[in-house]
Amino acid sequence: MRCSIILAAALGCFAQPPLANPNQEQQDLQQAVNEAGTSSIDLTRSLEAFLKKYPNATQMKEIERALAKAAIDNKDERRTVQYGERVLASTPDDMLVLDRVARAEIAFGGKENAEKALAHARRFQEIVEKLPEASGLGAAKMREERDRGIARALLYQSRAQFMLGDFNEAAKFAAQSFSKYACEESAREWGAALASLGLDEQAIAHYADAFMIPDIRALDSDRAQDRKRLGEIYRKTHGSEKGLGDAILEAYDRTAQWIDQRQKSLTGIDPNAGVTDPMGFTISSLDGQKLKLGSLKGKVVILDFWATWCNPCRVQHPMYDQVQERFKSRDDVVLLSIDTDEDHNIVAPFLDKQKWNKSQVYFEDGLQKLLQVSDIPTTMVFDKQGRVASRMNGFLPDRFVEQLTERIQTALSEK
Repeated sequence: MRCSIILAAALGCFAQPPLANPNQEQQDLQQAVNEAGTSSIDLTRSLEAFLKKYPNATQMKEIERALAKAAIDNKDERRTVQYGERVLASTPDDMLVLDRVARAEIAFGGKENAEKALAHARRFQEIVEKLPEASGLGAAKMREERDRGIARALLYQSRAQFMLGDFNEAAKFAAQSFSKYACEESAREWGAALASLGLDEQAIAHYADAFMIPDIRALDSDRAQDRKRLGEIYRKTHGSEKGLGDAILEAYDRTAQWIDQRQKSLTGIDPNAGVTDPMGFTISSLDGQKLKLGSLKGKVVILDFWATWCNPCRVQHPMYDQVQERFKSRDDVVLLSIDTDEDHNIVAPFLDKQKWNKSQVYFEDGLQKLLQVSDIPTTMVFDKQGRVASRMNGFLPDRFVEQLTERIQTALSEK
């Protein structure tokens, strides 16, 4: 029995082996799935046709969940609300569905949708706030996603309150959203709520924030609308746009400071947060000591990516010792052993058993992904300027020592 990727993810029961004597409903459902292939659009069309034929289908909840997920993938707001609300009736804590349904209900507008969006956004916020604090590798990214999730929930509540005409509550939630994760959307909502309360000077400041804050998700059309609205309120209050440039510059300084503070906060959790240059990476040793690769600029740096489960790595290891012996008199050549095991606890016992030196062993801490190291072992040589000078995926046992020696010598000779 063949099952599409989309449906298999949403309907785990369909991934079972075929029944010996499937009934007609099951046969028709499987046919609908097979005809859709991997297209979420075709899956929606096939499953809706199936439901017309079987309005009381035995697997109704699973089918509706598949339709809700397909609607989310297709950015189909009508079906997101239609099927998403049915999913939430039986699974009220589905974070993805809560998030997307609240957004879609707001997009539809109207008092009833605003009230439903408010309830869904509150539940979404409660769930995200209960998530454990991020730790370990990728902690900064997880913290950022958590904060953005809470900020979105607060933003939905702001919009819902605005739709219900409670501008004080709308301003309060927008302010909380912006405080949690400063972005263009929350600044704009804050400005709109304040303008509706007649607090034009405060609204100007937040529309200026919306116009100036760095936000890769902001569209040019959104920026243009922010600028238009900012100018309208400023002219209404001041009679012209004289002095508006100063307000925009103040917003630039203000938002730049917020972004800088956030980056420092994330760096405190993960020193590699947002780092795209390998020489900006910080790696940790077995005893937790930190080494910033940038501190090695001016030296030729060799990175040996290995793992405890890698048998070729065990063969290669004594060859590294031979290479290191050849350059032991030079202080501008550094060989680092980069372990890629997910479980750090197994590394020290392995090194003890193998009687390998621990002094130059570090954990990869995300460096493997940045450098796109997919083969183990991999050897990378960086020149004195911190640029990649050589990359060796795997090794030739009878040539490795000479090959690596030659590549190090080449890197040393380059100016």
